[in-house]
Amino acid sequence: QVHLVESGGGLAKPGGSLRLSCAASGFTFSSYVMGWARQAPGKGLEWVSGILSDGSRTDYADSVKGRFTIFRDNAKNTVFLQMDNLKPEDTALYYCMKLDRVWGGLIPTRMTEYDYWGQGTQVTVSS
Repeated sequence: QVHLVESGGGLAKPGGSLRLSCAASGFTFSSYVMGWARQAPGKGLEWVSGILSDGSRTDYADSVKGRFTIFRDNAKNTVFLQMDNLKPEDTALYYCMKLDRVWGGLIPTRMTEYDYWGQGTQVTVSS
């Protein structure tokens, strides 16, 4: 059974950093695109970032490009989201997600293409 467990959220000041982790189990982690999405209070889900199965390609939403970095450790079945220069508008519940198929092309940005999600970890950016 697929499990995705996020950790690393918390409170950060504007300009600060946090690193989110997502521990995966129940599937061949190294074969799948992984991604992060977020939901801010009162807003819809937003795709944030994705990474190919071998880590050779990444992609980011314009809102986080240049500030967030996604990477993975396939030996530890873990995907990370390094968040730097945080802004109050980054406040959200952050979810880790797994693509619904083995894929090596452009990283999908539609959430409907991701079939498993974690429970989320809260990130709050405030002074």
